Amino acid sequence: MTSRRNILQGGALALLATATIAPTAWSQEKPMLFKIITVKDEIVIGFNADELSKLGGNDAGAVSRTLAAKGELTAWQYAVKKADNGDLQQAPLRKVGLLANTSLRVEPYTTPLTVLPHE
Repeated sequence: MTSRRNILQGGALALLATATIAPTAWSQEKPMLFKIITVKDEIVIGFNADELSKLGGNDAGAVSRTLAAKGELTAWQYAVKKADNGDLQQAPLRKVGLLANTSLRVEPYTTPLTVLPHE
């Protein structure tokens, strides 16, 4: 027979396990954002861990080097949108192509908003 204490302990362990696992899984899916400053404007783009490893690193330098070496780069553009509950989020908008000759600078981009993963 299960006592009330055992049920509470089991529930507490389940919550602890979820709290421990969930942030780790989320951090693996969460894209890194970068601001691309061009001649005319600036946009925010995002890469997931797999995409960054193909670029040879996980920093603005790797993105910049790849763009310079290839002359062009395809990435997901990110923009702020409202979630169903009204919270603001940084979400993928569309895939864009970047050209090395119009891109002046690549910077890491941080946001206090929730960043949604892309495809």
